[in-house]
Amino acid sequence: MSNLPSISDGSSSESDLIVRGKRVVTPHGESAVAIHVRRGVIRMVSGFDDVRPGSLIYEAGDFVVMPGLVDTHVHINEPGRTEWEGFATATRSAAAGGITTLIEMPLNSIPATTGVAAFQTKLAAAEGQLSVDTGFWGGVVPGNTQELRGLWDAGCFGFKCFLTDSGVKEFASVTETDLRAALPMLAKIGAPLLAHAELPKPIEEASKRRAASASRKSYQTWLDSRPRAAENDAIELLLRLGNEFGARTHIVHLSSTDTLPRIRRAKATGQALSVETCPHYLIFSCEEIPDGATQFKCAPPIRERENRESLWAGLREGTIDMIATDHSPCPPEMKRQKTGDFLDAWGGIASLQLSLPAVWTEARARGFSLTNLADWLCAAPAKLAGLAHQKGTIAPGRDADLVIWNPDAGFKVDPAQLHHRHKLTPYAGRELMGIVESTFLRGVKIYERGKFCAPPAGQVLLRGKQ
Repeated sequence: MSNLPSISDGSSSESDLIVRGKRVVTPHGESAVAIHVRRGVIRMVSGFDDVRPGSLIYEAGDFVVMPGLVDTHVHINEPGRTEWEGFATATRSAAAGGITTLIEMPLNSIPATTGVAAFQTKLAAAEGQLSVDTGFWGGVVPGNTQELRGLWDAGCFGFKCFLTDSGVKEFASVTETDLRAALPMLAKIGAPLLAHAELPKPIEEASKRRAASASRKSYQTWLDSRPRAAENDAIELLLRLGNEFGARTHIVHLSSTDTLPRIRRAKATGQALSVETCPHYLIFSCEEIPDGATQFKCAPPIRERENRESLWAGLREGTIDMIATDHSPCPPEMKRQKTGDFLDAWGGIASLQLSLPAVWTEARARGFSLTNLADWLCAAPAKLAGLAHQKGTIAPGRDADLVIWNPDAGFKVDPAQLHHRHKLTPYAGRELMGIVESTFLRGVKIYERGKFCAPPAGQVLLRGKQ
């Protein structure tokens, strides 16, 4: 019997469903409780035995029950590049991985989500295809400041920018001048700026230094081409401008831990700042990447073992707030597997379905708890997107988005079992811990033991309209 008191939203109506387990992760910690669901929303969290006879109960037993994961950094690429990924495949992959909310990036679709008309095109493309709830970031590009208020009012959750080449012509990178034009508007409306933090000058200088004899198949060549200085200098610029304009700033996919002391100081002063890193930076290290293994290519790059451990330390102390996948697949031929050319291959890692077991495998080895996991993968991303009132925690009034999983079961990653469009991933063959048993979206079981249980019922999430 749990010592947790019954916590209710005040409703006296009966529950449609009760999910109960001995290892439920709530804001109070891990305990044995019953989650009472009514019309897709958590009505009450009670003691384990506090259920009415005859209730419809899903018994999780000794499996972990956690909030459905919230992934705020996903490239779905539809419309325009659906052959890379699409709403149907990405959201099925998410459901199979226990992810119930996605916030999609603006750049790889055609048109890019940098204006209201493009946003409406994106919404139309998503209709009827979503297996999980999905929202959208807008984009900041040179000259689109006049579009930002309209995108915000239309329901975008914030705005992404690149400080260096994005890799696609539809989404141009911004300079300090461009940011100075956009940030007053973002500060006025309270929208977060999400930034790919690398500056082009250190990258250009590294290219000039590269020896003609450097092997394009060597991961070291790719690592040397994206020096820490590019990331360090970009983050310094973003912190300076964020402080100057009083704007909310979010650093995506942090790689270089050189920046952690500066980020820590900025947070200590009360600056509106949050930081994410990604599973691949926490799991892999550059020392283990073989020649020609372009499935590991991403930007910023995967760095040294020592850097990886410093990222874990940043999570432990709270300097890094969350973990998001940066799922960014492409057609396999764009990864240049035949030539192994790191410099020519597309930079992006396919990992959406594997986020939970990948992070848990390494987190448990370092003594982290399930509560830590729920903070990084659920609560903090929901807060970034302004969805903390609806997503990311098991509490009354939140959507009944749940993942039930076995943290003690291991498996070897078989790409054929992945549901995203293309199966090429650096996780292939890797032994991971944690198997998703069931995923619930707003109280409806959508996935169980390798099978999808319901037609696509995900909703489009619009800021201010939930």
